[in-house]
Amino acid sequence: MRPNSLAFRLFASAAAWTLVVLPVTAFLLLSLYRQAVERNFDARLNVYLTSLVASTTAEGAKTPTAPANLGEPAFTIPFSGWYWQIKTLDAEQPLFISDSLLDQQLKLPSQEGVTPDQTLTRRAYAPGPQDQRLRVVEREIRPAGAQSTPYSYAVAGDAAEIERDLAEFRMMLIAALGVLGLGLVVATLFQVRFGLAPLRAIRHDLAAIRSGDAERLEGELPTEIRPLQQELNALIQSNREIVDRARTHVGNLAHALKTPLSVITNEAREKDGPLAGKVIEQAELMRNQITHHLDRARVAARSGAIGDITDVDGVLNGLKRALDRIYEGRALELDVRSDAGLKFQGEKQDFEEMVGNLLDNACKWAKSRVWVTATRAGRAGNFEVLVDDNGPGLTEAERERAVKRGQRLDETKPGSGLGLSIVAELAHLYKGRFELEPSPQGGLRARLELPAA
Repeated sequence: MRPNSLAFRLFASAAAWTLVVLPVTAFLLLSLYRQAVERNFDARLNVYLTSLVASTTAEGAKTPTAPANLGEPAFTIPFSGWYWQIKTLDAEQPLFISDSLLDQQLKLPSQEGVTPDQTLTRRAYAPGPQDQRLRVVEREIRPAGAQSTPYSYAVAGDAAEIERDLAEFRMMLIAALGVLGLGLVVATLFQVRFGLAPLRAIRHDLAAIRSGDAERLEGELPTEIRPLQQELNALIQSNREIVDRARTHVGNLAHALKTPLSVITNEAREKDGPLAGKVIEQAELMRNQITHHLDRARVAARSGAIGDITDVDGVLNGLKRALDRIYEGRALELDVRSDAGLKFQGEKQDFEEMVGNLLDNACKWAKSRVWVTATRAGRAGNFEVLVDDNGPGLTEAERERAVKRGQRLDETKPGSGLGLSIVAELAHLYKGRFELEPSPQGGLRARLELPAA
């Protein structure tokens, strides 16, 4: 996919959206899971806290009594990460602590300014013995009622359990979202290619129309693209109608002009004298000019037409057979070579006229041999026809004069002097190029560059 293609834009936008959404989703899921794990851990601590309160408060007692065993061995193992503590809310030293704390104290949420909830319970993370990270649940208890001294009951658990659960979930989430992201990228790529397939079909069909293999866009297309298909077919048909009308007008104009000229010429031939000769000469010059400019208008009308295609090898070999018969008496050798499958984007008649003029000119001046080579060279999308002869060649000044309309360098050779100029004009109309240069064979080389189909 090219960076400026529609497929790349669709794929890049979908991929960018995926890259944004998946990390945000991962962050939200991790946050929600952390909250769920903390709630479960706090509920576990709350069970121990409730047992601790129940075992230290007797009915009518104003102070807590020594608690019984909470049923959890971790509270008896030194620095196990599980601790409990009872103290007066404002006192510095605790009344009772778990065996696991030894001579240490818990850092309580109330000391950090954590606001209690409706049940006078505070929850927070706090540092513990030996650089442990603890999750602490603290509750304010008044054993003898609202007027008695408040006591702080706290139970702490090792927060490493929470982090282990989060780490396991994080790894599974990354793996799952990674697979999901890869799947979304592949699905997006397939969706883009599948969704744009009708546009690729249109491009293929347009290439077939331009090469002459089809006349219109066919096939069932999606509803969104069907208007485009209809408009393109209408445009192609309109183009053909314009070309047909131009050809008709050119033919009518040629007939309308040539008929009066023929009458003038015939009348002048029945008369004798210098005036009649001058009329015949000028009428013939007008006929040549009319033919030249009408041919040019005809080519201009159809040079951009869609669907015209000519086989290069077939035309070259056809011209070779014709010229072999014309120059049979001179024993002239004509060598024709062309790349396989080479085609000209234009009408056969125009290609025959351009190459025919070049070959005829080369055969007139060649001593014994003419070489014709057609290859995929020159600018992109074009091909070249090289015509070489081993004749006398031309100087640079003569080559410039040769392509000017009506210029003849040797009156001993038959012709009107329009051949090479017609080739130059036709090549220009087809957005090609025509040049004369010295030939490696010793004579003249004609280089004709034309659009390839």
